Amino acid sequence: MHEKDHLPPERMALLFAVMLVTAAGNTAMQSVMPSIGTHLGIADVWVSLAYSWSALLWMLMAPYWARRSDRRGRKAMMALGMAAFALSFSLCGLTLFAGLHGVFGGTATILIFAAARSLYGMFGSASPPAVQAYVASRTGPEERTQALSLVASSFGLGTVLGPALAPLLIVPGLGLIGPFAAFSVFALLVLVTLRLRLPDDDPRFAGRGEVMAAPFSASSNPRLVEDHPDGSPDELPEAEPQHAGGDRLRWSDPRLRGWLAAGVLGGHAQSILLGVIGFLLLDRLGLRHQPDAAAGSIGLVLMCGAIATLLAQWGLIPMLRLGPRASTLWGMGLCCIGTVPLATGLDLHTITVGFAICSLGFGLFRPGFTSGASLAVGRAEQGQAAGIVAAVNGSAYIVAPAIGVWLYNHSHWLAWIVVEALAIGAVVLCVLLMRTPLRTPSHHA
Repeated sequence: MHEKDHLPPERMALLFAVMLVTAAGNTAMQSVMPSIGTHLGIADVWVSLAYSWSALLWMLMAPYWARRSDRRGRKAMMALGMAAFALSFSLCGLTLFAGLHGVFGGTATILIFAAARSLYGMFGSASPPAVQAYVASRTGPEERTQALSLVASSFGLGTVLGPALAPLLIVPGLGLIGPFAAFSVFALLVLVTLRLRLPDDDPRFAGRGEVMAAPFSASSNPRLVEDHPDGSPDELPEAEPQHAGGDRLRWSDPRLRGWLAAGVLGGHAQSILLGVIGFLLLDRLGLRHQPDAAAGSIGLVLMCGAIATLLAQWGLIPMLRLGPRASTLWGMGLCCIGTVPLATGLDLHTITVGFAICSLGFGLFRPGFTSGASLAVGRAEQGQAAGIVAAVNGSAYIVAPAIGVWLYNHSHWLAWIVVEALAIGAVVLCVLLMRTPLRTPSHHA
């Protein structure tokens, strides 16, 4: 490999930091928002809905920014995403601080928070595909897989660090707003370093970033890009004809239908679980009257769930060599098992174990569903299939968390019944999918 056909460690560390801060900040926010909503006297469902508009904007804008990074430069798109994250987090923190100190009423606070959060949904999705494309365009085929895996690990690591750091950032004077202030500063430091230390685009290889779902959990984005050892996806010859019925790959394509349906069911089960878990802990631990004390417990549970997810993705799947069907089936089966202690547990240990089992299942399910959809179609259709999968992943976080919280508030059993039903439905689909042949990985890349 040519001496220049790699990224120096300091640049890789900077790109790693871009992804790490984004993921950690978002999951740290998840740790404190249930407590903040309780302080504001806002119904749980409105706290959950405050994320919905941002999630919708992310899903709509992510493909646009992924395409634009090739025309306007990867460094510029990374800077745009980090600036949006820093500005959005700062405004969200200031708004919540004002609301907690009586400047705004609870309703006004959560509406302004949602508007500030939408800045991240609109522009924050510019960073991840730009980071991927920057790495891919500056590394040779031999190094590319390792480099992209390192970038992918930053997203997963961030989902562990965010909940772990959130309770430590609740400091006197700022209280529950501490994580917002801290991650705003972290993002600004990364942004300034990015502008000063990362060279402008000078690609030596073709490279393209993949659309990613918003970082809500460790398994939101089970992979970054498809590994193409001979070049970028755009360089690959169309070795396989397009599916009959047109050049555009549709959601209704019979090869994809079953996998997409399983992805929708499993994705909504996960998003409901993530939406409900913070409020569940407030209730089961009797902390509605002292919500500040709940941030540590919520952070602990989310951190254990993230670790379990990463254990599945980084350990079990490669060690056991699980294929798409087995990974998806076992993942949803574990979700069915983990839902039981979540629905019945009354102490932190039981709830944590149940959430970890479910998260382990989702860590198996997400890569299985993603790979299954990818292997179901031809090489020339990989870009379209990846876009559809990203849309499925993103759509689960638009209204499903709020619906889950609404069900939970009406009856603590309803949300768990729905999660169990969605997981069982995905299991049934997995069994049916086992009758459909998939292409072997050797034909896939």
